[in-house]
Amino acid sequence: MLRSTEESVSFVPNSHSSRLFLPSTAKVGKTSLIMSLVSEEFPDVVPYRAEEITIPADVTPERVPTHIVDYSEAEQTDEQLFQEISKANVICIVYSVNNKKSIEKVTSHWIPLITENTDKDSRVPLILVGNKSDLVEHSSMETILPIMNQYSEIETCVECSAKNLKNISELFYYAQKAVLHPTGPLYCPEKKDMKPLCVKALTRIFKVSDLDNDGILNDNELNFFQRTCFNTPLEPQALEDVKNVVRKNLSDGVCDNGLTLKGFLFLHTLFIQRGRHETTWTVLRRFGYDDDLELNQDYLFPPLKVPPGCTTELNHNAYLFLQSVFDKHDKDRDCALSPEELGDLFDVFPYMPWGPDVNNTVCTNDQGWITYQGYLSQWTLTTYLDVQRCLEYLGYLGYSIVAEQESHSQTDPLMAVCVTRDKKIDLQKKQTQRSVFRCNVFGDIGSGKSGFLQAFLGSNLMVNGNKHLNAYLLSQVFQCARVKLNSLHEVFPDFDYLSDADLACDIVCLVYDVSNPYSFEYCAKVFKQYFMDSKTPCMMIAAKSDLPEIKQMYGCSPLEFCRRHKMPPPQSFTCNTAAGPNRDIYTKLTTMAMYPHVSQADLKSSTFWLRASVGATVFAVLGFAMYRVLLKPR
Repeated sequence: MLRSTEESVSFVPNSHSSRLFLPSTAKVGKTSLIMSLVSEEFPDVVPYRAEEITIPADVTPERVPTHIVDYSEAEQTDEQLFQEISKANVICIVYSVNNKKSIEKVTSHWIPLITENTDKDSRVPLILVGNKSDLVEHSSMETILPIMNQYSEIETCVECSAKNLKNISELFYYAQKAVLHPTGPLYCPEKKDMKPLCVKALTRIFKVSDLDNDGILNDNELNFFQRTCFNTPLEPQALEDVKNVVRKNLSDGVCDNGLTLKGFLFLHTLFIQRGRHETTWTVLRRFGYDDDLELNQDYLFPPLKVPPGCTTELNHNAYLFLQSVFDKHDKDRDCALSPEELGDLFDVFPYMPWGPDVNNTVCTNDQGWITYQGYLSQWTLTTYLDVQRCLEYLGYLGYSIVAEQESHSQTDPLMAVCVTRDKKIDLQKKQTQRSVFRCNVFGDIGSGKSGFLQAFLGSNLMVNGNKHLNAYLLSQVFQCARVKLNSLHEVFPDFDYLSDADLACDIVCLVYDVSNPYSFEYCAKVFKQYFMDSKTPCMMIAAKSDLPEIKQMYGCSPLEFCRRHKMPPPQSFTCNTAAGPNRDIYTKLTTMAMYPHVSQADLKSSTFWLRASVGATVFAVLGFAMYRVLLKPR
């Protein structure tokens, strides 16, 4: 966009091709125009109609194949005419500059006919072609300009001569340009301003390029934008020239020697008004927009195959990008996003992706605002549960564009995501490369699951009471020398109807209430019915341990049950304390998920727990129809 107006770089999707249709009144020389273009000389003999001509992409200025279709009233029917109009990408209405009747038929016949046979919402661009300019000394533009002003679908008018080859190549260049860089979606001639969809798209592009989110594109950000769109920076003097053009025409277009959003939009309006709308299209397409000014499906939803047994995680570079996005919107530097800051962050989205429920899913501060840790947790959760949605969100934020400029190499959006190897291979090799694990939490109604999950978020009953929780919770656990994520997912009590998703996990957590004599029976039944013969490690949680323990009405005690089935002994837990809840139990769950091959005898050994937990940071994803993932503290 900031390139000199003397040059521009085209960026055209490979799927484009242009189909040029030339209808006209007889004897205006349209067939001669086509034949002169192909042979580069005026033909001695001209047929009624030229056969369809295809010009290969490598010999056209815009590098796209071009099909040129002639029409003859003498040889073709009205039905064939209507079909060609409907198939055309651009229509060149040819008239003779020395024939007033052919000019009159442009508005009395051809434009109404074309309008009747094209979709109202996607009008085909028109080019008026004044042929036989060699026969007159005057121009027809004085007559044509009012027509152009009357019909917004007319892109331009070209006067040419098939006989002396004047403006022949220019004619077909403008025809291609009308297809590939149409004015219609960008600009409203009546209002002399850009259309709302164009303004919306360019506003998003401005915000993505505004790397520090101060509402101004400084010289570094302008060159970031310039390299992104045109693969080359601007010289300092060229930058000043651009800003001077804006200063001259707009009082608030430049601020603190940087380009404001108003100035940015003004420059694009100026380019379009000067007929350089290919510059704006280059920018739009580089940032993922299609011909309808919507983000391309391939840009938002790149295909990613995730084999069975594998999971998806964000890689280090993606987290760095998301950290930079957080930093640029955390205006008050309090390591949390207020509702206004969060709304500003998602302003580049067509909708608000995070609702109020997210605040009950991840870590928040005392004001209920999402913290840096919670923000990254939600991204981790989205990647784990719905990787395509994560890629869509990254597309709105401009991940691949920003990452490409920072790495100085082309960045595929899929490079933000790691697909882990099959869990079966991890078990065979007795080691894992995964960072996110899932733990399903089972327990009868009133067993203390909610308190167990609240504690994972750092809450307790005395402070927050029975806080409403979402489907998944994410939080941080400290473990070994690697960053890991473990997920707990609460499964509702009707275990006769457990789905595959309820059973698919890396570890099982069975919660019972020590003060309820019938609570443990549910856990025992779930274990025997679904997990006794599986290789999934299980842990028993003796919840509400602050209350007097009552003998469980089951055939054996919870401790004896665990011993018989080679499980670690029940882990006491309570969140009914004034102090923060003890998080050691979450560390143990994470460790069990990381080392499913370790024997149950080792899991009961205090030496193993000491070895496994010295000096490492582990992240856990808790699900209670809720997950929560935590990343490295800021």
